[in-house]
Amino acid sequence: MRAFDDLVTEAESADVTGWGFGWLDGRATEERPPWGCARLLAARLAQVRSALDIDTGGGEVVSEAPALPERMCVTEAWPSNAQRAREVLGPRGVEVHETTPGGPLPFPDGSFELVTSRHPVRPDWSEIRRVLRSGGRYLAQHVGPASAFELVEFFLGPLPDARRARDPRQEAGAAEAAGLTVTDLRTARCRMEFLDVGAVVWILRKCVWWVPDFSVDRYRDRLLELDGLVRHRGPFVAHSTRHLIEARRQDDRSGGLTVTPRTTAGTRRHPRP
Repeated sequence: MRAFDDLVTEAESADVTGWGFGWLDGRATEERPPWGCARLLAARLAQVRSALDIDTGGGEVVSEAPALPERMCVTEAWPSNAQRAREVLGPRGVEVHETTPGGPLPFPDGSFELVTSRHPVRPDWSEIRRVLRSGGRYLAQHVGPASAFELVEFFLGPLPDARRARDPRQEAGAAEAAGLTVTDLRTARCRMEFLDVGAVVWILRKCVWWVPDFSVDRYRDRLLELDGLVRHRGPFVAHSTRHLIEARRQDDRSGGLTVTPRTTAGTRRHPRP
């Protein structure tokens, strides 16, 4: 393994725009939830005439879909990611809308048959319901509670209150309260491995909400400690949590919540936030 300073310097200068995680190939792995988010979303996009992807990042997930609806829109609040999405999706006729965090979705009521997202920042259920047509569906993979907290708490110490955020049942309840009918809710806990300290520096630069005040200078001592652990004990292990949620806008409140047992995926790839 290369020297600490070489690994850290390389990670500090690497590009972190968009939601691509290829830089971590060979340096970090993460098991994937068993439902196959990108595959599911691609299949649904091929079945509708209008769709919206929320918090699309650089458009990576939408770009994987072989077929897109006649009208495909995406939203993104980070300017650098929005620009990347324009470059990636613009040639396919996708409308990229740069939004303000916490602001309303820039579309009329009932605009879309399908709303999707992979790892939305903070789903606004009322807005999601508003832009869905009657009978339209929301299908998304959300980050679950205490995701990657072994790594987060290594730097920040215990965060008992934060561990309770993003609870899938609470999110499902909020969706129902906004007038949606939740039809499916699945959860997964997936193993993450960081193989060198550079991978940790890079992911903390990209996922800035994990350790909000992160910088190499500020956390150099902890990074040195982590580097020593990896060199002597092997990969730093954490666990991501994910849930797949599907909901429908309908006047009839029949139907209900279906929760499947928690499962752990077996396919390892690089981590995603």
